[in-house]
Amino acid sequence: MLSRQFVREHPETVRDAIAKKGVSGVDLDELLTVDERWRELKARGDGLRQERNEVSERIGELKREGEEEQAQAAIERSQELKAELEEVEEEADELESRLEELLLELPNVPHDSAPVGDGEADNVERYREGFDDLRDLPDPVVPHYDLGEELDVLDFERGAKVAGGGFQFLKGEGARLEYALMQFMLEIHREQGYTDVFPPVPVNSASMRGTGQLPKFAGDAYRVGARPGDDYDDDDLWLLPTAEVPVTNMYRDEILLDDDLPLKHQAVSPNFRREAGEHGTETRGYVRVHQFNKVELVNFVRPEESYDRLEGLLGEAEAVLQRLGLPYRVLTMCTGDMGFTQAKKYDIEVWAPGDDMPDGPAAGGRWLEVSSVSNFEAFQARRAGLRYRPERHESADYLHTLNGSGLAVPRVLVAILEYYQNPDGTVTVPEALRPYMGQERIEGHEPVGESAVGAGDRE
Repeated sequence: MLSRQFVREHPETVRDAIAKKGVSGVDLDELLTVDERWRELKARGDGLRQERNEVSERIGELKREGEEEQAQAAIERSQELKAELEEVEEEADELESRLEELLLELPNVPHDSAPVGDGEADNVERYREGFDDLRDLPDPVVPHYDLGEELDVLDFERGAKVAGGGFQFLKGEGARLEYALMQFMLEIHREQGYTDVFPPVPVNSASMRGTGQLPKFAGDAYRVGARPGDDYDDDDLWLLPTAEVPVTNMYRDEILLDDDLPLKHQAVSPNFRREAGEHGTETRGYVRVHQFNKVELVNFVRPEESYDRLEGLLGEAEAVLQRLGLPYRVLTMCTGDMGFTQAKKYDIEVWAPGDDMPDGPAAGGRWLEVSSVSNFEAFQARRAGLRYRPERHESADYLHTLNGSGLAVPRVLVAILEYYQNPDGTVTVPEALRPYMGQERIEGHEPVGESAVGAGDRE
């Protein structure tokens, strides 16, 4: 959230941010009009309150002096002032509520270093890693959704049967690979100074507002339904779309001390989103699903340190792909594609060679986003009341928040199945992951059930 004072003093900067981020449905002129009227009413209310206090004091003086007629006139004036003050305060309260609603609709102001653009095509590639020494790949590379079913480590049909499209089962070595990746990522980030947090999976609306998911992105989230016979609105809970929500809101409406900062937390959680992705290969397999596991890195820092920390956070997330030997690239996101809440954002995209996409690299395949590394400056902190006290005798100020995935597990798993697959249909486990996986190859399992009899027997 932007402060009222900032919007009031820099309306053109805010208007420019709205345009650069392509946010629609925001009426800045209404906000400025409401703010002006609210300030007029507050000033009027202060004047009425002061006059009423003066009249009240005068009533006592007049009574002590025996001026009953003048005292009665003063009492009547006091009652008039009370009635007028109540009207002013009622209108001011209504306008303040509307003002808060309008402020929640304003996007964060992009940092000056963020490239200006309308969408994905305007993002700027910073660098690539791991393409100088690619391993020999089968020709063709089998897409993960076909290979996963052949190995019987991914089961999309039964996942859809149990929960609907966009859900899946991981089986045997597939499930073990998922577990291994989570533990591998967590251990790397512990080495980087992160404290583990195991958060609640449901979060309340205040938490969703604190990180910016509400009100703008309510349609992408899963609301927890009420029990039969209860009012739906009585259950103020959502399934978390990212662990960013509960971890950032851990300290909501609290004041941290300067000695507490920088504070680095990591959390692994299931995440739930309604997004279904584009038509075609984007919706196939384990790339864009409604439930997925992710390690989230959340940082709380002093404002003057947040952009140095952004670069550090990027490197901490990249370390996972570097140790796994997976090729990837880093993008600086343009203003129109960075998101509502971010001041600056980097995306890390891993290379998956199984599907050729129009925007894929020259070597074929496609890019899969595995992390968005973002600096929100004080935007989330102001929404969530996250403050720190530079010195014990000083007033509290809003801190800066940053986060990034470290990493999104499914897409890393997809990249491993495609990049480390062998001509015989097995998959080599990356060396760094073997202590967590307990094996060097994924060889798959025989499927079970009548439908599997005689179908696609592996040699």
